[in-house]
Amino acid sequence: MVSIYVDQKPEGDQSEDRAREFGGAVYPTIAEALRCGGDELACDAVLIIGEHGDYPKNDKGQVLYPRYEFFKECVKVFEEDGRVVPVYNDKHLSYSFDKAREMVDDGHRLGFPILAGSSLPVTYRLPDVELPLGCEIEEALMVGCGGSDPMDYHALEAMQCMIERRAGGETGVKSVQLIEGDEVWKAGEDGRYSLELLESALSRSDTPCGKTDEDGRTQDLLGNGELPGLVKEPAAYFIEHNDGLKTTLLMLNGAIRDYTFACKLKGEENPVSTQFFLTPTPNVTYSACFVAKIWEMIETGVAPYPAERTLIVSGALESCLTSRVEGHQLLATPHLNVAYQAPAESHHGRF
Repeated sequence: MVSIYVDQKPEGDQSEDRAREFGGAVYPTIAEALRCGGDELACDAVLIIGEHGDYPKNDKGQVLYPRYEFFKECVKVFEEDGRVVPVYNDKHLSYSFDKAREMVDDGHRLGFPILAGSSLPVTYRLPDVELPLGCEIEEALMVGCGGSDPMDYHALEAMQCMIERRAGGETGVKSVQLIEGDEVWKAGEDGRYSLELLESALSRSDTPCGKTDEDGRTQDLLGNGELPGLVKEPAAYFIEHNDGLKTTLLMLNGAIRDYTFACKLKGEENPVSTQFFLTPTPNVTYSACFVAKIWEMIETGVAPYPAERTLIVSGALESCLTSRVEGHQLLATPHLNVAYQAPAESHHGRF
């Protein structure tokens, strides 16, 4: 670490202390930080951490973190100085798909790698599942927990890193809809999402709530009818892709405290399912898995997986939240015509 720019410095800010500890310096602007106080770009990579701080929210409940603005300041330096370096952007690229697309386009235009997104795709999986590249996925379902936004973003990107491995790769998103409350359970009864996949995903959780919390007994959360009583505010994110694949994210706060996935592969009798393992604090080794991928990009000059993964998830989330504020309508999403191929390797952590 050679330089830092800090947008907000609340009481207790440690940036100056950290700079002294690691031999860097805090600069008043992003341009000065990238140039280390000199006249030209003087660093080997940029890490943009647009998180925390006191920023407003939009009508969808998204915090307006200035990741796009930080990124564009970096691009301006790259253009002025005639040199580029790899850029890591923490979490989703932007709350706005248009801004996110511009960021990815800048990377392609100027020729610098971008790594972005959630740590869930690179954490350990229980069990260690890697879908075959080119597999035929008939349906996929993800279960997540936490608030919106950002925990639904993490869950969507975890699902995306699995389904992008299907035959033909990612083709873009045709439509989305977000529903809430009792309509979520009715949608399952009506077959809009697979109860078999939900059962399989829930079975991978190490943290079922309810009776397990009370006395440690094992339970089938779906089969015993406990789910509606445990989850007070369920939400379902329905995403249909341009190739016809239908995927569902169920945010089930109160049911489990894990992120789990299940899908049905053509020709396979049983679902494939796994848990995206979040190690307990203070270890947080899933972040170490992500740092390893950042370092890989810095050393090789190549991002381990396409930024288009984060781009399409950023856009899908924005559209789902738009569906919610517009009365839970089904929305066509022709603008989410993001197509890309998955890397041969999944890049997730392995024991």
